[in-house]
Amino acid sequence: MSIKSEQDLNGMKKASEVVGETLYEMRKFARPGISTLEIDVYGYKILNSYGANPAPKKEYNFPGWNCISVNNEAAHGIPSKSVILKEGDLVNIDVSAELNGFYGDNGGSFVVGEDINNHIPLVEASQEILLTAIDRIKGGVKISAIGGFIEKEAKKRGFTTIKNLTGHGIGRKLHDSPRELPCYKDRFNLERFRKNSVIALETFISTKSRFVRTAKDGWTLFAEDGSFVAQHEHTLVVTDGKPIILTHNNGIN
Repeated sequence: MSIKSEQDLNGMKKASEVVGETLYEMRKFARPGISTLEIDVYGYKILNSYGANPAPKKEYNFPGWNCISVNNEAAHGIPSKSVILKEGDLVNIDVSAELNGFYGDNGGSFVVGEDINNHIPLVEASQEILLTAIDRIKGGVKISAIGGFIEKEAKKRGFTTIKNLTGHGIGRKLHDSPRELPCYKDRFNLERFRKNSVIALETFISTKSRFVRTAKDGWTLFAEDGSFVAQHEHTLVVTDGKPIILTHNNGIN
């Protein structure tokens, strides 16, 4: 989507702030001994209080309101009453929703309780690389250059990036143009970021894997080799200078 009016900008701000607040509160609510279904329902109540429609359900009939992935699950994890969080689990919550015709999207990985499994370095890498990558985005910058930067920064820290999970454009649709914002340098992608466009930039940083596979449930994406994956995501508006981070209130800063 391209921002063409004050109405567009305000609509995107409101939708993004709602999903940002929801993610922030869901992360605070998560703790050892609680199920991912309980966290999902808690998040839905927040979205519903604003009149927002959870995008996974609305767009894809996903079997949950939000995506909650645990440990070796990289994305699109289905909330379940049988998945009880344990001390040291690596958890990812991805919240996206539609509000008054506009979509907001954000996500973040974190460790539940004490970091007994040493996941913090991976989580910090994903979060810090996202923020430094955002600072490099402006109109005219090659999309492949940002993907290459994310990949290079991950490698510096001893990590890899997932090649078959990407960020994307967003706006009046959950997935808009550009369709893919990879976490690696795709030399065949000659597209550039456009001023006033809205994107959901994501980092998918892994301990070892380069690809994820779909589980038997048809939704959950996981690292088959046992790797762990951390993801962080902001919705932002591309400008001539620093981007405007619309999901600034989600605590990923």
